[in-house]
Amino acid sequence: MPGMDAALERINLGLTNIVSHLFKVLFSPGSEFSLTSLGCALLMAAGFVAFRRLKKCRRLRLRMMIRALFPRRILNHDSTIVDLGYFLFNTFVYAGIFGFAAVSYQFLTNGVLQGLVAVAGPVKPSAFPEFAQRSVITVMLFFAYEFGYWLDHYLKHRIPVLWELHKVHHTAEVLTPLTSFRMHPLDTLVFGNILAVTAAITNGVGAYWFGDVTYQYALSGTNIILVAFIHLYVHLQHTHMWIAFRGALGRIFVSPAHHQIHHSTNPIHFNKNLGSCLAVWDWMFGTLHIPAKEREKLTYGVEPAYPDAHTITGEFIAPFGRAFMVILNWLRGRPAAEPAPQTTPR
Repeated sequence: MPGMDAALERINLGLTNIVSHLFKVLFSPGSEFSLTSLGCALLMAAGFVAFRRLKKCRRLRLRMMIRALFPRRILNHDSTIVDLGYFLFNTFVYAGIFGFAAVSYQFLTNGVLQGLVAVAGPVKPSAFPEFAQRSVITVMLFFAYEFGYWLDHYLKHRIPVLWELHKVHHTAEVLTPLTSFRMHPLDTLVFGNILAVTAAITNGVGAYWFGDVTYQYALSGTNIILVAFIHLYVHLQHTHMWIAFRGALGRIFVSPAHHQIHHSTNPIHFNKNLGSCLAVWDWMFGTLHIPAKEREKLTYGVEPAYPDAHTITGEFIAPFGRAFMVILNWLRGRPAAEPAPQTTPR
């Protein structure tokens, strides 16, 4: 039957596109969730566990290593199962959202460049060699990403309507690398467009400075410096591995322990450690909390916990309602109620 054949063809095409996209996410060298970066994170975690045990003169056993790296309390937790669902859903949502943000980025870059020409005069050719231009713009765009990440995070922890969307990420009660996908689509949309603004301003200034649009060093479209950080330890930020950077190092880089503190329900940790890879913006703007050398006793999630926190209704639909009520109360001139711990930004 022609109609049946056409339907089957569309289904096959859809399945092929799904498999192709998942293959790209897992196997592209510049993907933020590539198997190579996950493998590096596993090696780093295993090395850390081995180092800690050998330092205490304890034996290394394979079964012990597996239990230390993959605790059952985390693997079997409802929060982890939901994170897996977020991964399968948001990998496709991200493609559309960041595609839209890329258009905004290009439009804004051109606007910044044209504005600089109008104010400071025509673009002049650069005397710098290409590798120097590309190296400089690569560093500039990495810092633009880091500042955009911090700014987005700061606003979402300070503006109630944005917090109602971002709160979805903080409903995770255990942390795994998949937790990075636990994001409300509108939260991701805001994030992508804030990054587009900070990156476009930086790229526009760089294009004017160098006399032409200069392309960063990248893997699969991802800044090479960010790719390096992802392969080093970024995945470990959403894990139970307490790797703490302290002293000067803790003021420059966001260690896994830094970000675990960010998810803590302890009020002294609220709105702290908002950076991605770099802690310099937290240090500059007073939102830095240096972790202790030894593991701090932390609990994660939001309090009071929502009964539907790990459901489609609780994670996708309810945030719309809560955000709408925040806006409605603001329009009515009603002051915000005194927040319970970790339910609204402070």
